[in-house]
Amino acid sequence: MTPLTLTADATGPSRARRTAWVPTLVLILGALYCLIPIAWVIIAATKDRSELFSTFSFAPGTGFFDNLSDLTNYRDGIYWQWMANSAFYAGFGALLSAAVSAAGGYALGRYSFRGREAIFKMILAGVLVPGIVLAVPQYLLLSKMGLADSYWSMLLPSILSPYGVYLVRIYAAASVPTELMEAARMDGASEWRIFSRIAVPMMMPGLITVFLFQFVGIWNNFLLPYVMLADDTKFPITLGLYTLLAQGASQPALYTLVITGCLLAILPLIALFLVIQRFWSLDLLSGSIKS
Repeated sequence: MTPLTLTADATGPSRARRTAWVPTLVLILGALYCLIPIAWVIIAATKDRSELFSTFSFAPGTGFFDNLSDLTNYRDGIYWQWMANSAFYAGFGALLSAAVSAAGGYALGRYSFRGREAIFKMILAGVLVPGIVLAVPQYLLLSKMGLADSYWSMLLPSILSPYGVYLVRIYAAASVPTELMEAARMDGASEWRIFSRIAVPMMMPGLITVFLFQFVGIWNNFLLPYVMLADDTKFPITLGLYTLLAQGASQPALYTLVITGCLLAILPLIALFLVIQRFWSLDLLSGSIKS
């Protein structure tokens, strides 16, 4: 029996080493699947019209600055108007959504009141509803209010995020101790002061996560502005690039503008992820020090 046991123990680690490359290979293939289209967009943005349509290759071209100049001059710089609109919709909408999620999630997570579980279940059900189902009813409602084709038609549907409220509710219940709240009440602190000065700083990593998800979701949203907006000066970058792409069917020269615009459109998201990652680290570190 002893030789058999030694053989099994000896072959176990070697078998594990032989199969350890499988998940690594899967991760590498997944990374390539995600990164190759981005690499192609970066390289295609450097090519002029003749280089883009002549051959398909990953060799960089020489027309990036010409493409950037043409994009800037197209219709007196309307592309940058689209970028500014997207920054406004995504930034302001994500900020309002994080504030509403903070208040709603904190109330559901730290207070006991009649109907709390029913409200939470309704919000949880809202997570399962796809945005495409709500686009047309939202348009009809805002049209009755006279807000269609306005900046409010983009901001109001983005304020309430069921997933954000759910996430903050879970985070508030785990990160804000009841004992700390009771101690603050004994010291005479109001409920608003407890929320703003104690709960919000402790929930900051969760709120930053909500802000990030909402910002990316609003920035990449196409259906809502497509339904709500008619004035192209109010278009976000997604809808603006779509109009350029649609015009490219009759004017192929616009394809270089679309590709260059796509490259510039992802740069703010990359910068946001880098900045948010820094704040995540700082908030988690400060929380560990306080604890």
